[in-house]
Amino acid sequence: MGLFSIFKKADRDTLAPLSDDEAARLAANSEAERQSQQARQREIARATAMKIDAIESAMTFDIFNQPEPAWGSPRAARPPRPRPAGDHGGDTLAGLDIPTTLLLHDDELPQQATAAESAPVVEEIAILYANAQGAVAQQLLTAAVADTGGRDRIVWWMLFDLYQVGGQQDLFDNLSIDYASTFETSPPPWNAPAAPAAGTPDWAGVIPTESFSGVLDQHIAPQLDRLLQLAAASPVLRLEFGRLHAVDAAGCTLLRDTLRKLQARQRELILVDAAGLAAQIRAGIAIGRRDDTEAPWLLLLELLQLLNREKEFEEIGMDYCVTFEVSPPSFAAPHKVATAAAQHVSASPDRFMLPPLIEHQLGPVLPAIHDYAGQYQTLVFDCSRLTRIDYACAIQLHAQLQPLAGAGKKIEFRDVNHLVTALLRLLGYANIARIYPHRY
Repeated sequence: MGLFSIFKKADRDTLAPLSDDEAARLAANSEAERQSQQARQREIARATAMKIDAIESAMTFDIFNQPEPAWGSPRAARPPRPRPAGDHGGDTLAGLDIPTTLLLHDDELPQQATAAESAPVVEEIAILYANAQGAVAQQLLTAAVADTGGRDRIVWWMLFDLYQVGGQQDLFDNLSIDYASTFETSPPPWNAPAAPAAGTPDWAGVIPTESFSGVLDQHIAPQLDRLLQLAAASPVLRLEFGRLHAVDAAGCTLLRDTLRKLQARQRELILVDAAGLAAQIRAGIAIGRRDDTEAPWLLLLELLQLLNREKEFEEIGMDYCVTFEVSPPSFAAPHKVATAAAQHVSASPDRFMLPPLIEHQLGPVLPAIHDYAGQYQTLVFDCSRLTRIDYACAIQLHAQLQPLAGAGKKIEFRDVNHLVTALLRLLGYANIARIYPHRY
């Protein structure tokens, strides 16, 4: 007798049909179980949301209202794995057993995302990517995202960075949809690395920087004149807008004109908190309201173009057209512009920019670093252009920086992509430096 015959016979001989009362009770039990499961899922989601809100509030308070903590003694290169949640007595915000000198500032990233970097798969991916095995690293990251789901954001961020470095915007956009669905938050914006300055793809050195503060008005003219003078000798310039709290028409005209001149000279620009400045300008204009000048509108359009926000550019362009009854400027994607979030830095604003790619040997970068170290007590390495450093060069750079740290120099790596960040942590950079990944 076949197996299916047995089941069929059993169905005929032993299973009586359910009565109406039994069927109703079964349906009620199933519905109650379904509702109970949904309630548990809602509680988990609510607890997660509360946890994220509390972390973000703490981050905001710490970043904007308190100075950076004093430097302490060196710590171990790798933090221990976090304790199980049960060890915290149910406190969803209980601290993890992680050293305070981390890859990133203690108040800049949720701890659960930081702890994920101790996973062996992350270290393996970091080594593969450092050794130019990007395709294999991408396969492993894709699998890691599927395996970890919503537990470890770090693998998502590494994959976002890999797609951006490789110019794979379609895959980036698909991952963004999954990220928003998984974490119930806005995904990172597409921001491909800036093209190296013409004729100087391997340029490295101290970046001329102008930091604007207070009111963006006619008083910024001397700063803009300095920028134009510095542009004659430097292919890369850094403009910081994070300390501005107001704008007026004269300042908007001056800044827009200077930005256009720098782009015409093919200078590479690092814009810090340009999004914040755009938001301030947008809050001060209104569709249909003609002010004394259209300068704020034109600067806003210029910033949105530099930020590569085409959709917002088109929306503001239509509002500008309606308000002033003129045709808006046309959108052109930027080619030599990188952006960074506003960050509190306790050191000199003069940063040493690392080149886009470091492999085989450090070459002329080393003597330039030693010259920089001779001028400053705190060394801030700008990694906003750095897409990859190979394993051997990372070890060599660590060996060069370790004596400087031992001599009392403070060392920071800023705006590091998460693939490079994982490698630096693996090699023990957290013992000698603070490393701040760019923020998603």
